[in-house]
Order: sequence, then C-alpha cells, then structure tokens
Amino acid sequence: MAIEPTSLGPLLTRLRVPLTLTWAGMIAERLVHAFWPLWTLCAAVAGVLMLGLHEMVPVDIVWALLVAVVVLFAVFAGQGLLKFRWPRRAEALARLDAALPGHPLTALSDRQVIGAGDHASRALWRAHLARMERKAAEARAVEPDLKLSRKDVFGLRYVALLGLLVALMFGSVWRVGSVTEMGPGGSGAALADTATWEGWIEPPAYTGRPSLYLNDLDGTIEAPVGSRVTLRFYGQVGALSLSETVSGRTEDVGAATDPDQSFDITRDGEMRIDGPNGESWQVTALPDAAPTAEILSDGMKTTFDGQMSQPFRAEDDYGVTGGTARFTLDLGAVDRRYGLSADPDPRDPIELTLPMPVAGDRSEFVETLIENLSQHAWAHLPVMLTLEVSDDAGQLGQSAPESMKLPARRFFDPVAASIIEQRRDLLWTKSNGRRVVQMLRAISHAPEPGLFRSDTAYLKLRVIMRRLDTLVSHGSLADETQAEIAEALWDLAVLLEDGDIGDALERMREAQERLSEAIKRGATDEEIAQLMQELRDATQDYLRQKSQQAQRETDEPDNRELTENMMRMDSQDLQDMMDRIQELMEQGRMAEAQQALEEFQEMMENLRVTEGQQGQGGESPGQQAMEGLAETLRDQQGLSDQAFRDLQEQFNPNAQAGESQGNQGRSGGQGQGQQHEGLDGQGEGEGQQRGGRGDPLAGDSEGSLADRQEALRRRLDAQRDSLPGGGSEAGEAARDALDRAGRAMDGAEEALRGNDMAEAIDRQSEAMEALREGMRNLGEALAENNETQGGQGQALGQFGDQQSDPLGRIPGRGGQVGTQDELLQGEDVYRRARELLDEIRRRSGEGERPEVERNYLRRLLDRF
Repeated sequence: MAIEPTSLGPLLTRLRVPLTLTWAGMIAERLVHAFWPLWTLCAAVAGVLMLGLHEMVPVDIVWALLVAVVVLFAVFAGQGLLKFRWPRRAEALARLDAALPGHPLTALSDRQVIGAGDHASRALWRAHLARMERKAAEARAVEPDLKLSRKDVFGLRYVALLGLLVALMFGSVWRVGSVTEMGPGGSGAALADTATWEGWIEPPAYTGRPSLYLNDLDGTIEAPVGSRVTLRFYGQVGALSLSETVSGRTEDVGAATDPDQSFDITRDGEMRIDGPNGESWQVTALPDAAPTAEILSDGMKTTFDGQMSQPFRAEDDYGVTGGTARFTLDLGAVDRRYGLSADPDPRDPIELTLPMPVAGDRSEFVETLIENLSQHAWAHLPVMLTLEVSDDAGQLGQSAPESMKLPARRFFDPVAASIIEQRRDLLWTKSNGRRVVQMLRAISHAPEPGLFRSDTAYLKLRVIMRRLDTLVSHGSLADETQAEIAEALWDLAVLLEDGDIGDALERMREAQERLSEAIKRGATDEEIAQLMQELRDATQDYLRQKSQQAQRETDEPDNRELTENMMRMDSQDLQDMMDRIQELMEQGRMAEAQQALEEFQEMMENLRVTEGQQGQGGESPGQQAMEGLAETLRDQQGLSDQAFRDLQEQFNPNAQAGESQGNQGRSGGQGQGQQHEGLDGQGEGEGQQRGGRGDPLAGDSEGSLADRQEALRRRLDAQRDSLPGGGSEAGEAARDALDRAGRAMDGAEEALRGNDMAEAIDRQSEAMEALREGMRNLGEALAENNETQGGQGQALGQFGDQQSDPLGRIPGRGGQVGTQDELLQGEDVYRRARELLDEIRRRSGEGERPEVERNYLRRLLDRF
C-alpha cells in the first residue's frame, strides 16, 4: 500500500536525499525493462554503420535492412511506451519503507484509534512513534533492479554493446553518413565522376613470381596459370564494370558491376574495365608444365648384400615436390616353370618414396634411390619400374617403364640358393606349400658330410620343414604364418651363405676358377658378365668378413684404424683390377683378361701372405720417415690454426686468447676441438719427451710463432736429408715437394716476424700442401721398392691414409683423394644436412664475427 507523504510531516525533509535517489532508481529500472530491445537495436545498427559493413553488401540489401530496422524500431518503441509507468513519490516512499526493519514509515503514518483518551496509552503510543522515527532516520536509498537476464536470455544486449565498442575503437562516425549516398538523391551522381579502381594479380606462391599491380600496367600481361586476379571498384555502384575472358567461368559469376571481383587466370584472353579511368589488358597465361622423370641406367648397381642404387633425373619448370618409385611384376616375362607355374597370389606393387634434394633448386636434379628389396617375394624376378613425380600444382609426371629384374642379394652356396628358391616359391603362392615341403625334405634327407655348415643349420631346416608341413596338412597356412616361414627360411639361408671367412675365401676362389674356365672356353658375353658379377660379390663378401674379423681381433684404437685403412686400400685395389678385367673382356681381349685374372689371383695370394706377416718385425726406415712427415704435417697444421686465431683476434680485440667466437681449431683455448699446439697435441707422454729437449714446438711458453715455425722448418730439413727412396722418380719427386715445403715455411716465418698473419697463413697452406704431396710421392717410392709391410698397395694404406681431409675422406692410392665410406648414406642424412645449413645461417648472421669469416659463410650459403 502506498504511503501518503502528507501524513509524515517534517520527517520527509530529513529523508529527502534517500527518497529522491530511490525514486530516480525506479525511473531507470522501468526505462531499462521497457526499452532494452530498443537501445539494443540502436547499438547494433550504430556499430554496423561505424564499421562500414554496409559498404560491403549490395545497395538493395542495405536498403532492405534499413527498412527492417525502422520497423523494429517502431515496434520496440511502442512496446516500451505501453510498458513504462512513471513512478509516484508515494511508490518510492513505500519501497524505501520496505527496505527498513519494522516498516517505520508506515508506522509513523498511522493514527491511534484505541485508548486515545487513556493517558498511559497515549504515552506508550508516543514512545512507539519516537522509536519508529529513530529507525526511519537510518533510511538509505534503495538500489534499482536493472537485471534483464530473465528477459534477454541470449545476451543480445551485450553483443550489441560489444559491437558498438569495437566500432568506436576501430571504426569512424563519419561512415554513418555514407548510407545516405547509397540511394536516390544522394551524392552518387557526384561520385560517378570520381569513380576509381584498384587491381592485383597474385601468381601461385610456388612459382616464386612477384605480385603485379594492375594500376601500373598496360598493354600485355604475362602471368602463370592459376594466378589470382583481385579488383576493387570505388565510387557509385555501376559506374565501373568488368569484362574478361581469361577465367572461363560459367557458374557463380557475379554482376559485372560488383565492387569486389576475384577470379583465376586459366587461359589467354582479354581483361577490360569499362567506365571512368577504365583500362584493358591482353593477358597471356603461362602454362605450368607437368614434371618429368627419367630412369638412368648409368650408375645403377647392387651391393653384395642386395642394396640397390638406382639413379634418376627429375625436372619441372617450378620444382618437383615429391615422387614415388613403383615396381610392378612383369608376369609375362616370368619363366613360368617349377614353383612359378601356378598363378601368383595377389600382391600390391612395391612403392618407394623418391629422395629429394635437401637444399638448392629442385627444377632439375639427379638423385639416387637406395633400397634393399632382397627379402621381397619378387626378388630377381622381372619387374617394371616406373617413377612418378609431382609438383606444387598437383600435376603428375611419369617416366618410361623400365624392364629389369628386381635387384636383390645373390646366394652362392648351393644349399642357401636352394632354400631361397623355395622361399620364393612359397611367397609366390600359398598353394606351393606342399611342393616346398617336398623340396625341403629332399634337400635335408640323408645329407652328405659337409653339405650343411653345422648341425644347427640342419636342425633349423628340419624344424621349418615340419612346421610348414603341419600348416599345409591342416590348411592353416595364413598370410601371417606364410610371412613367418619365409623369414625363417631367409635367416637360415643367410646363415648358410655367410658362414665364416674361410667359406667366403673358398667361394671367391671358386668364382675365380669359374670365370677363368669361361674365358678359356669362349663363353657368351652374358655368361661371362654373370660370372664377373659373382666374382665381385664373392670378393666383397670376403673383404667384408675379413674387415669384421680384424675389428673383432684388434683391441687398440690405433691398430684398428690402421687395419681399416689397409682393408680400404685392399678393397680399392681389388675393385680396380676387376674393373680392368671386365673392360678387357668387353673389348674382346680375352688373352689379356686371362692374364689380368691371374694377376688378380696372385694379388689375393699376396694378401693372404700379408695376413700372416702382420704384426711381425719392427718399422722400416720408410715407415719411420712417413711417420715423421705425418707428425711434421700435424705440427704445421697446429701452427696454422693458431695463426688463424691470432688473425681473428685482430678483428675482435676484446676477446682473450683463444676465445674468438666460433673458434674450432686445435689448441683453441676456450674454443672447441683437439689440442694441436706444437707437440702438446701428441699426448702427455710424447709432449714431455719432446719438450724436455727444449724444442720450441713444445708449447706456447717456449717461443713465439715465428720461432716455432723456424724449428719446424729445421726439422723438415733433417727429414729431407734422411729421406729413403733415393734414385727412383717418385723419391726425387718427394724431395722436390719437401724443398717447396721448406721454402714456404721460410716465407711463413718471415711473415710471422712481420706480424702479417694473412700472408703467414697463405705460406703455411702452401707448406702443408707440399708436405702432403711429398708424403704421397714417398708412399709411391716405398711401394715401388717394396719397403712397406705387405708389398705393393699398402704403403699409402698404412701411412698416407692416416691424414684425412675435413670431410673424413682418406687419400687413395697415388694420392687420389677419395673414400670408400658411404658418406651420404644413413637414415639421418637429410636431418643432418638441414642442421648444418641452419648452423651456417645462424653464424653468418652474427655481427660480432670477423668479416672474413662471415664472407666465407655467405659463400657457403650461396653454393649450397
């Protein structure tokens, strides 16, 4: 019930402030509850107009939306007016009284009805009123209820306010007036005279071509197929229009006067903008050619263990992104006899991912596919190889199919070869299971002594045969068990084939005898080529097992490295001789080929004799001379490293000695790498022995760089005077090379005394190169005089090979730099190459590095 203010009298004067605030809160509450849809609509429309969103849609839609907004505005305004009631002062007083305990304002407006004539009753009534007045004096303004969650369950008011806030931050109030220009009577006629446009052509990213700004171009334009054309029309809608024949669009084609135009160039044609400041162009679409691939026959090889190396070439105008090698069985070329007479089980083609260049241009490159398919069911069967490459546009290109036999490992042991053949028949089709069991039973029945290498191998074959027999008898030979049996047969064949080093040597001898007999009886070229390949494989197998045996039997790291170097040289010499034999046979010079084969056999005999002589006797004078020169070369390298560090520190004077960033030479102080300063790098014991004689090379503290260079030159003079191999051409060449090294050392000494570090480094490099040449010549002289252990072919293998180049390659025979190590093989080669490139890029961007070093790093990046 409302309280009449007139009944309260002077109390209202004291309650004027809280009563007024409560009344104002009621007004705000009723306005919010009645008109919240209206102000939500106004906020949303204002945000849209200030952001200019109306400029992005056609004018017809804009006007339709404006009409809808006006209608909604009228509806929401009418609803608000019907709901809104202006609050009276009595209603505000009642709300204030309801917020007080005991409703004191209501009590003060009451009158005493009973006991008005009783004195005590009137006293009690006055005390009651006084207490109510004290409570009323504590009145505070009542907060209005502005919550709309029950009415706006979707929070539309917050969405509208957020849009308005974004418009105030990123929009402009001046855009609101642009809506008047979108209809009749606006300023569209004036804008028609100032209509303008902008346009771009963006070629596909993979082409590497720059974007074209159409406003700067006229006449003829060349752009790759797939380029994106974007046009923007400004001014009155309809003042500018587009006509084009380059996209070939037939569907979803908008109006020619749309402010935004986007399409792709797919063919030659014309593009024209009609209207004020219009322009036209003749567009030539540059086609994206499909990539191509080619299988290269040169360089194709298969190692003794069946690893295939297949070179290929790929090309594309913008770059190849990937490729696949697909091997499919050439069933028509298969010799359908014995186990291959039955129809084969379905088997998917072999698909291998082609390797791509890690860095550089992919528009044209040559790579090598390396894979071992020896355990596949199609091993040594006719297949068709097809390469398929793709580019960024998704185009595919294929090579011409190449007919070949699937490269795989060859088995020379008769039992191992028979087991591999039965494994092939089992994988050909599971219906061959009964036949394979019979063949394995025939192989293992009452074997002759020595047919199987061990009882273990024989028992393994019997176990495999019985299990296969059981599976076939019960009809339970599934794909999984077929694969398990095939794996067991492979392991058994490898066990029988590899055996020990004696078996490998015997197979190599047998291969030599078969090839010699074939040459004598005039066998066909195909048979001789096959026997030659068998000899190569048997020789590789023998050398591999010999190397493994040497590694097992050699405990000392130095001896192990020496043995590996000797084996590497043995392998290279044997390969060179076999290449010579094959070349003679291809030329039809069979007599010379027979003689070369006999020399090959003699070399193998010498190799076996050398095996028994290794480790016997001391070092010859030639060996001592070679070791002394190698030590001199190492010391010269150490001096050159320190000279280079001093040169770096000239460019970085704030760094302490040895702390130049990136220093990785020997004796680097704070740098990284092996110590190589004088003789300290040779080990503690040797350094103490040499240092005890006062050698200036013994350390930094015993002489300047120039003094140490002079001492090293004197040592070289003494070594040259005692050099063996005199009288031979190679020996004289070695002395001449050491003379040049001495003169270069003299020049380095003079440059060091003049503090010309750059000149000193150049002279030291010449000295090292001359030293290496002298060592190569000395090795040839020792080989000619048969002074090194093992005769010819090992001088360089034992000593000349000890000094590797920065890539880890070992100098070969005759001083030829090369390596038998497969430096580019391994699963992590691509990851490692990327890491190296990233490290070079990082170092080239470090400004504190010397300019000479950063220039060198930039040249590396330009090259790779």
